[in-house]
Amino acid sequence: MQVSLLYFDEESHAAKRLAAAVGIEALRMQRHRFPDEELCLRLPAIELPECLVIYRSLDRPNDKLVELMLLARHARERGVKRLVLVAPYLAYMRQDIAFNPGELVSQRLVGGFIAELFDALITVDPHLHRIERLEQAVPLHWAVALSAAPALAQAIAERRHDALLLGPDAESAQWVESAARATGLTYGVCTKQRHGDRDVEIALPELALAGRRIVLLDDIASSGRTLAQAARRVLAAGAAGVDVAVTHALFAGDALSVIRQAGVEEVWSTDSIPHQSNAVILAPALAVALGEVLDAG
Repeated sequence: MQVSLLYFDEESHAAKRLAAAVGIEALRMQRHRFPDEELCLRLPAIELPECLVIYRSLDRPNDKLVELMLLARHARERGVKRLVLVAPYLAYMRQDIAFNPGELVSQRLVGGFIAELFDALITVDPHLHRIERLEQAVPLHWAVALSAAPALAQAIAERRHDALLLGPDAESAQWVESAARATGLTYGVCTKQRHGDRDVEIALPELALAGRRIVLLDDIASSGRTLAQAARRVLAAGAAGVDVAVTHALFAGDALSVIRQAGVEEVWSTDSIPHQSNAVILAPALAVALGEVLDAG
């Protein structure tokens, strides 16, 4: 089956690395925004293959979800038989229950939307807190969730060979434990009480932190307030220094500045979202998963 990969300009480097690793053609999508904010997409002037892979990480997701709807439905009209979405960052996974009366559970709704458009999904470290498997949120047979924790852990070990890995909250435990297993580094997990999007309290685990190099490890850095609070706490406890490693470098607004002001020295992330902190390339792991999905087609 002929296969091509479509990408958008801002993700060209990561998408081309993936296409090269799998050995398929990479094609550039053109995107225009009209003065009234409507989008106009333009495919390359070629006959579309039977199988189309779309590379689109879903940070700043709202426009991108509309793009996916337009592109997927157009591709089906043009005769594409199989559509695969590679979305290293998968948005709307954190709203997994109604926290207040009347709230919509976006994890299930957006997951269903994606499942209606695509035949397969590959993502990295989706924020699955109250469910065990990605297909419970995105009801597809091929709903593949990879973990970047081992690769991040290796990057940490190369830079901070004696680091103590610390998760900033209970939800980070799965990534910290996986990273520790991959490297043999010691680890702990903080507890967090959230009072709002930017107001959190952090309690440190009962570990000897004085004189240690601490690396705060999590799946997402969004507002930066949780990581900043944790950094201040470990430094106040006598840590020799603190760095941050995350899978998805969202860093909304002034988040990176807030983290730096809290005393964080280095920030490392994967290339799931293009950012100056990118230190881990996901293409090798994505290529293995995409190869399996394509072979199953």
